[in-house]
Amino acid sequence: MLEPIQVIELLATTPNHQTYGAGDTIFEIGTPGNYMYGVMEGTVELWVAGAVVETISTGDVFGEGALVQIPHVRASTAVAKTDCRLALVDEAHFKFLVQETPLFALEVIRSLSTRLRAFKAG
Repeated sequence: MLEPIQVIELLATTPNHQTYGAGDTIFEIGTPGNYMYGVMEGTVELWVAGAVVETISTGDVFGEGALVQIPHVRASTAVAKTDCRLALVDEAHFKFLVQETPLFALEVIRSLSTRLRAFKAG
């Protein structure tokens, strides 16, 4: 598996980066999702049904489900817990990363699997 620093290095190649202040909503459940996000700095909370289901930190990814599902719709609300700098990865760049770095695909699968297990356990 990739270490968080390796994920950050891969996501640094993404042309779109954005900053969010603590408390800012990054996206809301049910809205269209055209990007997945990589946390370059900071912490993000994922909310479902009024509760935090996961806290995402530096070197992890979130929002990838919207890129692999059709229609591309968000299954959670993401809120910056701290000030954050995020890499925004569109579908074309996501496919490039998966093709050029197969371990990135495994990291995304790991992230989704961890999130699903945590949701089922909660």
